[in-house]
Amino acid sequence: MYQLLPESALVLNQPVPVNLWDPKGVLLLRKGETVASETQREWIMLHSPHVRAEDWQAVTYGYMAKLDRMVRNNESLSEIVKLRALSVEVEVETRATSEALVPHEAWAELQAALSSLLHLGSGATDFLNRLQSIEKEAGRLWQQQPDHSMLVLVQSLFSPRLSYSTTHALLCAGLCQLVAESHDMAPEVSRRLALAAMTMNIGMTRLHDQLAHQATEPTALQRRLIREHPLSSAAVLRELGVNDPVWLGLVEEHHERRDGTGYPAGVRVDHVEHRLLQLADSFVACVSPREGRGSLSSQDLARQMYLGFGDAPDRWGASFVKVVGFFPPGSYVRLVNGECGVVMRRGLKANAPKVMALTSRQGTPLGEPVLRDTAEAAFAVQASLPPGEVKVLVNVAQLLLRC
Repeated sequence: MYQLLPESALVLNQPVPVNLWDPKGVLLLRKGETVASETQREWIMLHSPHVRAEDWQAVTYGYMAKLDRMVRNNESLSEIVKLRALSVEVEVETRATSEALVPHEAWAELQAALSSLLHLGSGATDFLNRLQSIEKEAGRLWQQQPDHSMLVLVQSLFSPRLSYSTTHALLCAGLCQLVAESHDMAPEVSRRLALAAMTMNIGMTRLHDQLAHQATEPTALQRRLIREHPLSSAAVLRELGVNDPVWLGLVEEHHERRDGTGYPAGVRVDHVEHRLLQLADSFVACVSPREGRGSLSSQDLARQMYLGFGDAPDRWGASFVKVVGFFPPGSYVRLVNGECGVVMRRGLKANAPKVMALTSRQGTPLGEPVLRDTAEAAFAVQASLPPGEVKVLVNVAQLLLRC
């Protein structure tokens, strides 16, 4: 049973904790996505957004509970009046959902759950238990379906409707896990890396989202916040109950460098966990398109990784390329036969993934997508492509059913 969403409940730049549907059952806004502009908000309201009655009941209960806590804690009226129903976090049973759902649906649930934690920051409740639950379920998905997980999350980077900071965090965590496991590192190392990756930008989550869609250079204030965010993120984590010195150290130092030219302290930092986290962070940033620039081509990105984003060969950067490949699932490529498509799975060789061809050599959509093995000379990868160059709307759910 569905009911109409009150207009006052939809707030700009705030992840919604439930799915919004139009009266015909068409999904308007997925749980965890944000309303980025007043124009988008008006468009959604024109389509009479509805929510499931049981979802709205959970939101209302959470809203009343939080309102009660604020009143009992004698918080100021100015803070109380800011509270809106759809700004209240809703618990997500990640274990139940991710085991029952197909990859894209499971990742959507985890994105929604993590987005709520990151955007609420120090205001999140039961933070450690919820984050550890998300990390555990995300780790299971990466272990069981690494290619499909990478495909879903890389494609999510290209969506303006999803929180970029959240997708960045989940993808970084998964890449760290894959590389750590390829080197038989202890499970606690992989877990600690994942937790650090998911939280290293919690002190600038909203700014991180904003910068992903900002065509202009960062302002002086934004630059200062960027430079300070490793320390502010660690401060938020301490406030939320994190006391693991290694986890906090990784967050505080994830922008420091081996030669001492990083920030915020400009100290020399060089250990394995730091290198893996920093390489994952750089990789995701480079593969993500921004308003002011496109994403780095896969060939250039592989070269940068081999060099560790420096001037000399880097063994951990080489490990990343070996594990991820030259063309990660979810990215776009052109084949030597002129077809263009999306990478579905890594191949036995780093430069020979499995690709779903979407358009012909003339650029027209194929009647049915066709899976190509680029290890065959006739279908070898010619070049990587920016997302906007493939003029076909990719339905990840349907593509996953084909391979």
